[in-house]
Amino acid sequence: MRVVLIRGVCAALRSSFPVFPRRCVRAGGAHSRLVLRAASATSSTGTRAKLTTGKFEKLSPEEEEEEADSDFSVREVVQSTKEAVVTLQKNNPATQPSLAILQLGEDDSVLEINKKMAGKMGLNVTQICLGKDCTEDEILEELLKLNDDPRVHGVYLHLPPAALTNRVLNSLKPEKDDSLEGKTVLLVGGESPFRLVLQCLIERRGMVTAKSHWDSKSLEREQLTEHRYIFLHRAVGSLVLSSLHSLFSFIVRQNVVRSCTRWLQEQQYKPWRLRSLKLQPLTPVPSDLQISRAQTAKPVNHLAEEIGLLPEELEVYGRSKAKVRLSLLERLNSQPDGKYVLVAGVTPTPLGEGKSTVTIGLVQALSAHLNLNSFACLRQPSQGPTFGIKGGAAGGGYAQVIPMEEFNLHLTGDIHAITAANNLVAAAIDARMLHEATQSDKALFSRLVPSVNGVRRFSPIQISRLRRLGIIKSDPSSLSPEEVNSFVRLDLDPEKITWHRVVDTNDRFLRKITIGQASTEKGLTRETGFDIAVASEIMAILALADSMEDMKSRLGRMVVGTSRSGTPVTAEDLGVSGALAVLMKDAIKPTLMQTLEGTPVFVHAGPFANIAHGNSSVLADKLALKLVGEDGFVVTEAGFGADIGMEKFFNIKCRASGLRPNAVVLVATIRALKMHGGGPSVSAGAPLPTEYISENLNLVSGGCQSNLKKQIQNAQQFGVPVVVAINVFRTDTPAEIDLVCQLAKECGAFDAVPCHHWMQGGRGAVELAQAVKEATSKPSYFQFLYDLQMPIVEKIRTIAKRIYGADDIDVSAEAQRKIDYYHEQGYSTLPICMAKTHLSLSHLPERKGAPTGFVLPIRDVRASVGAGFIYPLVGTMSTMPGLPTRACFYDIDIDPITEEISGLF
Repeated sequence: MRVVLIRGVCAALRSSFPVFPRRCVRAGGAHSRLVLRAASATSSTGTRAKLTTGKFEKLSPEEEEEEADSDFSVREVVQSTKEAVVTLQKNNPATQPSLAILQLGEDDSVLEINKKMAGKMGLNVTQICLGKDCTEDEILEELLKLNDDPRVHGVYLHLPPAALTNRVLNSLKPEKDDSLEGKTVLLVGGESPFRLVLQCLIERRGMVTAKSHWDSKSLEREQLTEHRYIFLHRAVGSLVLSSLHSLFSFIVRQNVVRSCTRWLQEQQYKPWRLRSLKLQPLTPVPSDLQISRAQTAKPVNHLAEEIGLLPEELEVYGRSKAKVRLSLLERLNSQPDGKYVLVAGVTPTPLGEGKSTVTIGLVQALSAHLNLNSFACLRQPSQGPTFGIKGGAAGGGYAQVIPMEEFNLHLTGDIHAITAANNLVAAAIDARMLHEATQSDKALFSRLVPSVNGVRRFSPIQISRLRRLGIIKSDPSSLSPEEVNSFVRLDLDPEKITWHRVVDTNDRFLRKITIGQASTEKGLTRETGFDIAVASEIMAILALADSMEDMKSRLGRMVVGTSRSGTPVTAEDLGVSGALAVLMKDAIKPTLMQTLEGTPVFVHAGPFANIAHGNSSVLADKLALKLVGEDGFVVTEAGFGADIGMEKFFNIKCRASGLRPNAVVLVATIRALKMHGGGPSVSAGAPLPTEYISENLNLVSGGCQSNLKKQIQNAQQFGVPVVVAINVFRTDTPAEIDLVCQLAKECGAFDAVPCHHWMQGGRGAVELAQAVKEATSKPSYFQFLYDLQMPIVEKIRTIAKRIYGADDIDVSAEAQRKIDYYHEQGYSTLPICMAKTHLSLSHLPERKGAPTGFVLPIRDVRASVGAGFIYPLVGTMSTMPGLPTRACFYDIDIDPITEEISGLF
């Protein structure tokens, strides 16, 4: 017999009705049992319910309500439920217990009765009426919507028996089941006319009855569960049978409150139950791909459950990765944030210094070895570097994200979504220019606002454009010819279009192209170009948005060019901003993965650190900070050296997010310090000179006293403690490592520790984890480097002098003209995102250490208005990398039988 009564209803009943002694109800099973006495009795000649000739005369709704009011048991249910609602809303003012009635036809009597009953208890009631001839699939479709709606806490199926199929009943979530159909009632007592009438009444309500005698042996034989109602009918005289009807009606509404209370409890923060994965490091260390493949990752839904995510907050992509819905932020809104740690680095060599590896090793140490909740937040790698010269970005050695193939290839398609959205804007620009060049105002208006069934209507996005033009009209026929002209003509200047197409491949021959060569383009040729996809402003927006609404607003504000009259033209002017948000609706959700030791990682966004801010998303950080809890740690990484990635993290990302960091981990390698101490040049793909693989304390000291010291000071200007992490390579000597630790502390670092995570995993970064824990326990006095109200030139000058060490800046005439224009357009209060080389603190890549006595040239200034920053160009910056002679793709292959990938690193 199928029993689907919501768990916990027995407790509700138990609190509302007297029960028989425990000895009478201890039937088999571990659950507590409930025995209910029957409702109050009255004269057999009562006018409200009669027992005559074996028939029960049903009461009218008004009579039922009046009878319910007169019944003590019902009043007690109502009162206890009202008190529960008051208590619930006192602690959760925004929550209202809600009952949904799903019925066939539009009979409002059911709604009115339920509203009256629910009103007595403080519940909301909504009615969903389906057509009387609707199909089972249509009922299921509505039912599944109610199952997934967190605002609905109970569902009452007011459907004919033929519609209550097994598919329908099985589809209703038990926690939302507020119907009586299918419930089991055990009638305890001897045979009597009253028992027959009571059974008849109960079964009319769609429930199933079972019988038992009074003796305990008979009760023990019953398979009682907490899902059964138990009614005793040893009574004197007749009952007011309508009381039973009302009693059930109020009990099931009481269930809605119970369901709502349970739902709220489920929404609370859940302590982690993280199961770490064991590592068995090998010597020598195998390739990254071999290490990744040797570890068996936890199913991502298991990981999600361990860190307190609810099933409805997860969108699974295969076995090892999943999107996390932003509703988590609302659910954990009152949960205090954990500690916020940024991983930055000294000015790197072209080989990179391992910031991602340190980030992953640190969280593995925190969670798997110190038993502290921790989350890594990383950028998604671009396909360009993966197949170009750098390779993947999943970390390395025994500190990496797994599966590394999935991390480095496609992931959940966010970059593809950005590519599609970016190129939709590009297509819209050129199409609009073509149509404006070849059509009259009248023809343009007719096509932009087409007649549908004889009626023209503006779309919402067109209404927004009219408002920006100062035209407060909604009837297309009411526009004057001048207003029509303003509405239909963007009048883009082809020479001032700033929007490029993008592709996520290093393709140098797309840097400058000519479009419009086909005869169908009416001779409208122009020069443009491609950027790599991660250089798109849409990527920067994804990284800085803190909600879907914020992202949509930023997408609409993107400036794609300038009209011939000098007015900025935006994506919203093009009418494309809503479509962009649709393309990005899944990309805005961070992707959950895990490290080699089973600790959680968010992978989200991947803006370039030269023309954008080079940090992972605000949303990933915010979600992670809630999930780790007040005593947990979120470790996020900034791109390139601290002078670029860290400075932009503080001045741009922290302004956008409102988050404040507790500590900075500054990654240094002996290799990079030797280069800044006067060592020879380092080139990707070339063997390292002898100085880098043998002990040289003079070079190490020189690098510490110049670049390391300057980057420590840069972090301290923001009021944040610095822990130096020495990413140890096999060629580093103990004397070199000890010297860096000593000099880093003398230069102002809170602590400096060697890290062996590449060879040992989290165990090799425990000392770093302990240092970070101690540093974050100290007060942080975070401050921004500059005030947004400062003029654009002064903000640029502040960064150049205080972060890079320049004497001053030299602003070109073109750059100054752009600065004046941005000031006129109201963009002067945006933060600054410097676009310069990452290989030197100066604008000259060959100048290592901590250069002084130079003037920083500002050759141009551009604006990413949607992303929300001004970016000055220092020197020549490429937004489309090229492939090297020996690209990484030479080594990448797949076995067609096993589908195993080789060659990724």
